[in-house]
Amino acid sequence: MQTTSIKAYGTEAADADLKQLQIDRRVPLAKDVEIDIMFCGVCHSDLHFARNDWGMTEFPVVPGHEIVGRVTRVGDGVSKYKEGDLVAVGCLVDSCRTCDNCKDDLEQYCPEWVGTYGGFDKHLQTNTHGGYSERIVVDEEFVLRVPENLDAAGIAPVLCAGITTWSPLRHWKVNENSKVAVVGLGGLGHMAIKLADALGAHVTLFSRSPGKIDDAKKLGADEVIISTDDAQMEAAMGRFDLIIDTVPYEHDLNPYVNTLSTNGTLVVVGYLGPLDPMLVTVSMIMGRRSVAGSLIGGIAETQELLDFCGKHNITSDIEVINMQDINAAYERMLKADVKYRFVIDMKSLKA
Repeated sequence: MQTTSIKAYGTEAADADLKQLQIDRRVPLAKDVEIDIMFCGVCHSDLHFARNDWGMTEFPVVPGHEIVGRVTRVGDGVSKYKEGDLVAVGCLVDSCRTCDNCKDDLEQYCPEWVGTYGGFDKHLQTNTHGGYSERIVVDEEFVLRVPENLDAAGIAPVLCAGITTWSPLRHWKVNENSKVAVVGLGGLGHMAIKLADALGAHVTLFSRSPGKIDDAKKLGADEVIISTDDAQMEAAMGRFDLIIDTVPYEHDLNPYVNTLSTNGTLVVVGYLGPLDPMLVTVSMIMGRRSVAGSLIGGIAETQELLDFCGKHNITSDIEVINMQDINAAYERMLKADVKYRFVIDMKSLKA
């Protein structure tokens, strides 16, 4: 198979900084789209994967699954895209395409889904490499169209932070009659507020910090509840149809479960791992309340989100950085020192 060597940023060990590497991309096959990457968002998953926090990273790894760029070449069999189109690639670049989940446009739950990085590239027989790179080649079925009216840098985090919160909003059928709460105001949380507000819901932020009240309301929240204030939490009992919990670290879910209405659901989208303290089921049983989990969305749902963002002019609040600043950005991200997502300007790598 013909390949091209390109610049990328990645790491060869969990305890090593990211640095410039050379990686191979395949020359486009019949159904492939080659994309010149303009911007790539920086996700908490990138950091966890680069540092092998989940114990499954194979090195070297090139992170990045919030990719926006322009089409530079297409294979002979491509019908959806042409050179010059503004497109995106999210967290998936392939799946089995035949299982029930794939047939239902739920590729994110396919047992054989292939991540944009850290997956298995069946063509090159190596690990997939992500968007911290000059270019990427992806099957057209996993490429997404970006509305031209949107800021290309600002739309990048929508490919992960956005779809991670959009999918539960759509699955639980949020509309203008819904009361939605969001736990945590970060990369995911700020997108959840914007999207729920655009769907017409009454939106509340749960936060530990009174200093986030003004920011939350500017993003579209109708109110903020300080979760450390017992009186405010007591007053919120039984109120919410849906709670989207975006907090990425271990924390107590029980106080939030108590604020669900009958038949309400708390959806965990930010934390992976065991819970401590454990869930107390009394509140769940007495109100037929649920605690659920949700991943990203499938390709069709992600395209729906991009179109929705185009219609409502929604993008992420971002800080644009150079590729060479990624290690410092990781450290800042651990301290929540960004509003609300870093995005890499890939011109800095190409230069």
